[in-house]
Amino acid sequence: MLGIASSILSQYKAQFASNWGAQQLSNGTVDVSMVVSVIAAFGLGRLIAYPFAGHFGRKVSGTIGIGLYVIFFIGIITVNSFWAAYLIGVLNGMANSFLDTCVSPSLMEMFPESASIANLLTKFAVVTAQFILPFLIGGVAAAGLSFRTIFIICGVALAADAIAIIVFPFPKREKPQLNAAGTPEKMHFSIGSVAAILIGFTSSTTFMVWLNCNQELGAAYGVKNPATLQSLYAVGAGIAVLLTARLIKAGLKESTVLILYPTIAVVMLALCYFVQTPVILYIGSFVIGYAAAGGVLQLATSTTISFFPSHKGTATSLVMIASSIANYAVLSAAAGLTKAFGDAAPRMIILLNIVITIVGIGLALVVKTQEKHVLAVSQVH
Repeated sequence: MLGIASSILSQYKAQFASNWGAQQLSNGTVDVSMVVSVIAAFGLGRLIAYPFAGHFGRKVSGTIGIGLYVIFFIGIITVNSFWAAYLIGVLNGMANSFLDTCVSPSLMEMFPESASIANLLTKFAVVTAQFILPFLIGGVAAAGLSFRTIFIICGVALAADAIAIIVFPFPKREKPQLNAAGTPEKMHFSIGSVAAILIGFTSSTTFMVWLNCNQELGAAYGVKNPATLQSLYAVGAGIAVLLTARLIKAGLKESTVLILYPTIAVVMLALCYFVQTPVILYIGSFVIGYAAAGGVLQLATSTTISFFPSHKGTATSLVMIASSIANYAVLSAAAGLTKAFGDAAPRMIILLNIVITIVGIGLALVVKTQEKHVLAVSQVH
């Protein structure tokens, strides 16, 4: 459901923009900048909720998150103004925050021997939905049904999921480690832990910008059906999740993935900027799905938690706050570029994405260096 909620507005930009009173551009298309702004509001909602979302316990947080998503799916198709839609977009982000503080820590406690892999599987569920979504959209259109149909189905499915969350048991939460004074250990921030948290910002930027802005780029490059780009993106991300999980099980370091995958993404983004053909976007969607959306954010979360093993929920929140800032700030910037530059905006957005992803590679190198330092100190002791 998160996979659908995070990407479905980008699939129906023209319909929502028209519903909210958007004007037509000089080339005859509808100005979709307000839809991008509503998607950016997801990040604002996440920022609002994260400071307190983790204080209600796993079950309560999960139930609240699902309830807010139901409001989003039903509410977004019933409002007719931009500001009402913006408010509902904020609720979407708040829903995300409550579920983040429930899902990742709970799965890591369910599978303590394979915590990183369990976290990656949440991403696999997300990208599976993003792969299926364009086909669902095509099926709804072929059946002559309203685009609102998918939103209603998702709302009903989430209501059923809420019942499951309430009824079935969760693992017992691990007790925090105590220091010599018998009080819980405090969080001690190092350069490496701060860098790992900030990767939440850079890694989120890479895939969020592509996921929500690739259709306009596809139209500019002559792609006949830009919706197919999302399916290719999701296939790449799904393969990455499965392959990366296997590689980590075989001994590959999470910090190595945090360097390697963004590097691949930067190269592909640069190719998409310079080579303006439909073929490069088909290839780029798959590769960026693999390298940017294939679990980098989840591995950044797992890496951050490894710095704070007694504060899993708080560590998760810190990474997701960084991710939320990216969602709000960078997509707001993308909306501004779309409003200001029209047809030229998609390639400018690629340049913005390249710069931020390069910063992420630098942060991952810091994490890797810190990891080697900690290992060397432990071997001396």
